[in-house]
Amino acid sequence: MTSKKISVGVVPLGDIPEFDLQVIVDHIIGCFKLVAQILPRFEPPGNALDERRLQYNAGIIIETMEAMQFSNYDKVIGVLDKDLFIPIFTHVFGEARQGGKCGLVSLYRLAKNPDGSIPPESSINERAAKVALHELGHLLDLLHCERKKCLMHFSGGIDEVDEMSLDLCEYCTVYLQDKLR
Repeated sequence: MTSKKISVGVVPLGDIPEFDLQVIVDHIIGCFKLVAQILPRFEPPGNALDERRLQYNAGIIIETMEAMQFSNYDKVIGVLDKDLFIPIFTHVFGEARQGGKCGLVSLYRLAKNPDGSIPPESSINERAAKVALHELGHLLDLLHCERKKCLMHFSGGIDEVDEMSLDLCEYCTVYLQDKLR
């Protein structure tokens, strides 16, 4: 019995450099062994901007994406350079609904070190790949993991993102393999 390989679309929300998008696509292909490609861009919905917080509500963006037709893709990761939040957190690096179709990655806070300095482009791209894979993991029904180095460990700060590996721990790896069968 052959199973259809899950396909993932990576969609820029606004002007995101092609190289940044390609890094995410390459990591999805290399780390999760899924089919992935860059999709045409669209603008983040204006109603997602919370003018009081000057941040974008991740839930509203995800709802907008879920209403769009991405018929050739099982999962879609949106990439934007806006500051994201969900109502229970001051900010998020990314967001996805467990087992859902669409997730987000924000480059906004990934482009600054905890001390406010600007990291090298390679660090920003690695952080973006980690967040994208983490959110894709949620879309594939993986939960947060207790192991600090696991890709599915919760990251509340940029230092935790840097500490996290690009790999899943042995338990999350088995769980993902079972989900992909």
